[in-house]
Amino acid sequence: MSPRPRAALPRRRLAVVGSGIAGLYAALQAADAGADVVLLTKGALEQSNTWYAQGGISAVLGAPAPGDTVAAHIADTLRAGAGHCDAAAVQLMCADAAGDIAGLQRYGVSFDTGHGGTDGDGGPALGLEAAHSAPRILHAGGDATGARVAAALIQAVLGRRDAGELTVIAEAHATALRTSGGTVTGVDYLHAGRPNHLDADAVLLATGGAGQLFAQTTNPGVATADGLALAVRAGAAVADLEFFQFHPTCLADAAGQARAGGPLLISEAVRGEGAILVDAGGRRFMKAYHPDAELAPRDVVSRSIALHLAKLGDPTGHVYLDARVIEQAKGGGFLRRRFPTLTRKTLEAGIDWTRELVPVAPAAHYWMGGIATDHSGRTSVPGLYAAGEVACTGVQGANRLASNSLLEGLVFGRRAVEDFLSGGRGWDASRVSDAPRAASAAGGLRLTHASAPLPRNASAHVTVPAALNGEAGRQGAPGGSGPASFGGGVGAGEPFSRDALRHLMTSHAGVLRSGDLLAEAGRTLDRWAAVVRPDADVSSADPAVHEDRNLLLAAQLLVRAALERAGSLGAHYRNDEPAAPAEPDNTYSLRPKASLLHD
Repeated sequence: MSPRPRAALPRRRLAVVGSGIAGLYAALQAADAGADVVLLTKGALEQSNTWYAQGGISAVLGAPAPGDTVAAHIADTLRAGAGHCDAAAVQLMCADAAGDIAGLQRYGVSFDTGHGGTDGDGGPALGLEAAHSAPRILHAGGDATGARVAAALIQAVLGRRDAGELTVIAEAHATALRTSGGTVTGVDYLHAGRPNHLDADAVLLATGGAGQLFAQTTNPGVATADGLALAVRAGAAVADLEFFQFHPTCLADAAGQARAGGPLLISEAVRGEGAILVDAGGRRFMKAYHPDAELAPRDVVSRSIALHLAKLGDPTGHVYLDARVIEQAKGGGFLRRRFPTLTRKTLEAGIDWTRELVPVAPAAHYWMGGIATDHSGRTSVPGLYAAGEVACTGVQGANRLASNSLLEGLVFGRRAVEDFLSGGRGWDASRVSDAPRAASAAGGLRLTHASAPLPRNASAHVTVPAALNGEAGRQGAPGGSGPASFGGGVGAGEPFSRDALRHLMTSHAGVLRSGDLLAEAGRTLDRWAAVVRPDADVSSADPAVHEDRNLLLAAQLLVRAALERAGSLGAHYRNDEPAAPAEPDNTYSLRPKASLLHD
């Protein structure tokens, strides 16, 4: 599936911003096809969400697990997405999965074999994760898939750099997209404290997510919404920003808050192997909230934990993951062999999970929304592509199916390169803005197609005006009480700081939401924006200043999108939603709260 250059075209330059799986794979594909590739990353190459991904990559291979099919992978993805996916994009991704897994292997990625394999002769080890109907998760190094994949791709990138086939600029913080006549023509960036710029025929944003919006996150410190902010300031449409997935099982300290060193994600694959969740009284509670219990979709498990803690009168507390049952069922040493990294890290935290319960709580993990793209990674701005978590292809819907994120980055990163190599002819912004899939409108922002009738459970893509006018902060009643929070409130007069922003987003726009809390958050964000001016063009040489502006802008967009969607859907849960009218059964159009039983 490697793209081929067109001999008639001159050598064109592609700037790739970001060094996660989407950026690395795309850079390699483009370089191998003969393009002039410059890869920029704001830290070291290994600083990405990909590096920290544990579970694996979902794919139906040529020799799948018994009973598994591409159609089943499609159905599982659509079901987890709560009726909000682009079905065509999902079909494309699932059908292309095997080819891009083979592409990874050509770049030196090796996946685990043996336990759980499709045969007894060293076939791939396929794990089962939440909401998958069959084992189809490839993993490497047990629970170190992201690090193993990224390391192999980085080695391939460095090899091509040394051979003069591509350029790598590390410690390069992108600050703005360069445009001419409405087309992206390059990128401005800071390097060694000095401003620089790079001219390019196209830019591919692969900058990852924005977990640093929240007080508790599984993301590394580089996840500060940079790519989203760059695209928005260049006029790109965005979509689905209200849908932020919280991983339900992250190591917490005895007070129920995130550990000082940052939350340690306890992979969903652990629950796939049989671990269960219990409360402080030792009671298994997930069966009361969903028939799939611990293997329910992530949004369901996170909400169930939040609601159960609130029911117990301990909303800022934690529950426990019991992995001892795995060791009992599969024999001594299984956890160490299957999850060597987690075994080491839990021991470093003072927990022997073969004998003790692991305290866990939800933490911000993955943003389903992002820069709106078509199936070729094209945004609404010519010359600008996006792939990976920063993009919204429509694949993830309202709730990402476990282990589909690395796959999405692979497939759509490669497709963006293929489009670039074809010359990007016929770039039509309406293919993005009018894509036949659900997208969200952020309250108070100018719509690209505001006059068009909107289908049920859908609204238009949005672009952002030059100055955010704070309308969302005036939607909804002031004050009022809201759902229990995990992060604590923020005083009305507290000045802006990154910590204040993260606590505000956690308490007012986290796992559980209400119109009152979101409106209050909007007012606080608008007050901070009047000082920080996230929409302004600043020339600071301090990357942290740019990150703060990017996070504040992303927070405003998320809160406004969440205010606009009054009902609950997928990862967006409103405890004050209006009563839903009766409707006929629809396999993929879930009624609000239908995915959370007995709440």
